[in-house]
Amino acid sequence: MNRVLVTGGVRCGKSSHAEGLLRGLEGVAYVTPGYPADPTTDAEWAARVARHRLARPADWTTVETVDVAAALREASGPTLVDCVGTWMTRQLDAVGWDTPRPEATALIEERIADLAAAVAAHPGPIVLVTNEVGWGVVSDHASGRLFADLLGRANQALGAVVDDVVLMVAGRAVRL
Repeated sequence: MNRVLVTGGVRCGKSSHAEGLLRGLEGVAYVTPGYPADPTTDAEWAARVARHRLARPADWTTVETVDVAAALREASGPTLVDCVGTWMTRQLDAVGWDTPRPEATALIEERIADLAAAVAAHPGPIVLVTNEVGWGVVSDHASGRLFADLLGRANQALGAVVDDVVLMVAGRAVRL
């Protein structure tokens, strides 16, 4: 196992499976682009983050950053990124959800290419978790369609540079 992309729907077991792929390895960097957990503003999110942290081995290092590509360039050992969907949300937050679609798409596609290049160049084992979107209803909202389109592009770019893709369905891993 060198580079693996783990994808699937919400709460299907992606994170647990991804963590299991790196268990037993020393010096794992757990890169998370998620928002800081603040129980005073969002108790449910804080509880979710706390459960994820408790599930990780104590010797894993958590790296919270929006610049996942830079974190991957700095990490040399086993690395887990959880999750690309959250990373995409942070990118759209930075670019601006109301930025005209062509401009937003061009800016984000540069960031997707940078992330894919960092994954391809990473010297150690790397596991990326992402969300599979767009299997159902197309969003009524322009922002939802933009998110789904750009995350789909990111997933394709990452899928092209990894050695393996795993689809999680109902807690079961299907190797693609």
